[in-house]
Amino acid sequence: MTALYIRAMDALHRACLFVAGACIVIITIIIPWGVFTRYVLNSASSWPEPMAVLLMIVMSFASALVCYREYLHIGVGILPAMLDHRGKLILGVVIESCMLLTNLFMLWYGIKLVQTTWYQSIAEFPLVSVGVSYLPIPIGGAITALFVIERFLTGKYFEEPAPEAISTISTE
Repeated sequence: MTALYIRAMDALHRACLFVAGACIVIITIIIPWGVFTRYVLNSASSWPEPMAVLLMIVMSFASALVCYREYLHIGVGILPAMLDHRGKLILGVVIESCMLLTNLFMLWYGIKLVQTTWYQSIAEFPLVSVGVSYLPIPIGGAITALFVIERFLTGKYFEEPAPEAISTISTE
């Protein structure tokens, strides 16, 4: 059962990676379009900037999910390094329990925020609800909670990032 759950989280992780990548590609295309229409055509398009902002929000949440699962998020390794195996286990459970509570908070109140703003429209996109722009909050909370559950199942609380992930970051 655990192996099936981990495979499902692998697929969800790849989906988050794809969404983050797609957002950055789309942002890279639409921002030059906005510059072109403003400075070459002298008729600025009103939609590229707010669209880029919405995509940046989605990209931020999707990227944070990827970083959390790959242990690339900000963490202080001094305390766990000083602890024995049992101490690391206890600390890991406490930290991940706090993460789970935080993400359940995001899920619960994110849904309430989406519901509250669902019938308001974005000025630049009258057909799009303001609630849509807040959807990354509950979705991000739910997916991170699923990743936290995966950590509880595997017991891997303090992992070093994979060497290929570190080499990718250091060469950029």
